[in-house]
Amino acid sequence: MARYKPYDYSQGKLIPVFFKDQILPGTVEYALNHIADNELDLSIFLSRYKNDQVGASAFDPAILLKIILFIYSHGITSSRKIEACCQSNILFKALSADTQPHFITLADFISTMEKKITLLFRNVLLICDEMGLIGKEMFAIDGCKLSSNASKEWSGTHEEFAKKKAVRIGLCPSERGAWGIGSEASRPPHRRLDKTIEDILKKHRAEDGRVSEGLVGGETEKHLSNLRKKLEKIRGWLCENGDKMGKNGQAKKSNITDNESAKMATSHGVIQGYNGVASVDAKHQVIVHGEAYGEGSEHKLLKPMIDGAEENFKAINRDGPMSQETKIVADNGYYTKGNMKMLEEEKIDGYVPDNLFRKRDARFATADRHKQLMKKESKRKYFAPSDFKRDENGKVICSAGNALYLKSSYFEVKGLAGVSYMGRETGCRECSMRSRCLRNTNTVARQMTFFTGRTQEIKREVNATSRMIEKVDGERGREIYSHRMGIVGPVFGNIRSTKRLSRFGVRGRRKVNTQWLLFCMMHNIGKIQRYGMQAG
Repeated sequence: MARYKPYDYSQGKLIPVFFKDQILPGTVEYALNHIADNELDLSIFLSRYKNDQVGASAFDPAILLKIILFIYSHGITSSRKIEACCQSNILFKALSADTQPHFITLADFISTMEKKITLLFRNVLLICDEMGLIGKEMFAIDGCKLSSNASKEWSGTHEEFAKKKAVRIGLCPSERGAWGIGSEASRPPHRRLDKTIEDILKKHRAEDGRVSEGLVGGETEKHLSNLRKKLEKIRGWLCENGDKMGKNGQAKKSNITDNESAKMATSHGVIQGYNGVASVDAKHQVIVHGEAYGEGSEHKLLKPMIDGAEENFKAINRDGPMSQETKIVADNGYYTKGNMKMLEEEKIDGYVPDNLFRKRDARFATADRHKQLMKKESKRKYFAPSDFKRDENGKVICSAGNALYLKSSYFEVKGLAGVSYMGRETGCRECSMRSRCLRNTNTVARQMTFFTGRTQEIKREVNATSRMIEKVDGERGREIYSHRMGIVGPVFGNIRSTKRLSRFGVRGRRKVNTQWLLFCMMHNIGKIQRYGMQAG
């Protein structure tokens, strides 16, 4: 039988370590170390320090920046974990030259970078441009919605928070048991938040001296402390803040923990967070502009993203990306009348489809047959439009076999046009399937509309939106727009999956924007490391 030399991974050994030898050429840490030491202008941080003659020596900004960018590339955003890595991981020891900065120093450096981060991002963008990594032929704009360091349970309007302050809160199970409250029926009535605190104290004093004093005292004090914190949190916010108003004049939901974040609908449900938006070049997926916004709707973000990319290129003394030949692609979240008009007025070759873009595409004509039904047909509670059929004479027949009469040959609702039919009152009133056909019992008869298309397709007005629809629906427009996902998709895949940014770890739009740009910078540095001078 073969014999092998013994080994043990748990053993340690004292060996000489040269930090420079640990940073191997061709790796992302080598590229990061070289760029921070030789390419970035870090003199912008000199104004932070006033220790020329007195005071302790400071950590070099180059060291702090290397550590933060490298740890972000591994999906770690906690300052305490960064400090721990600098104490134990050989690569972090090598990048930091074993200086081991404290987590407070790291957190302060990140939170105060908001005025410098744009300059650093442009510095890296200049390197990418000099290496020929930016083609400036096509840019894709899209957003990535991520959770913030705030709970959506603390979101609401001023009126809703006032009600929450007076919300009825019962006693915890241990308190009910300690005070001899057994069943749900014997539970004391729910009280308002401040009244609940008063009642708990009264009950506690009344029960003082009983055998269960230890249980009541410990858990009650904890419960009281939590109630007081919630009450003071809401009171303080109500005194210092008002409602955020939407464009329609109605109050928007605020958040007590981070009022600059917003509730956003995503494919994984509603989150409280920010929308990290990026403008990405098509050649090598370099991010030319990035910004985090505290709003889920992307309608207002197209022009700021285009203008931001222009400013970045002008700042590095390069021609702006919006030449006559440059194309801009964005999804239907950016499709508005104002945005289409803006693209035409500024002579930008944009490709932004509307919500019905895929439905007009002949290639998606059979897409419905691939959709999985959420419920089986037999378990569906109400009849759907697909249950109404046309006979050989063109009449619409319901599931009970009754014919509907033509109510309107041109019915218009929410921009859609169609033909409307309605059942007979006598037939619907006595129909055995009425409960499955009508959701409202007071409805006289079932009405059914077969939509034929959008009203603008029937009586289309020639304007910026109609010209965009015609442009994107064309063969060349569909071919150009088809590149969008291949441009911007890998970028968000890299940031969210490879770099594991699942949520923002800071609060406030300025700090969140700093963190988003740091991840965008690290993405671009990865492109420099991968392609280097070979691109062009």
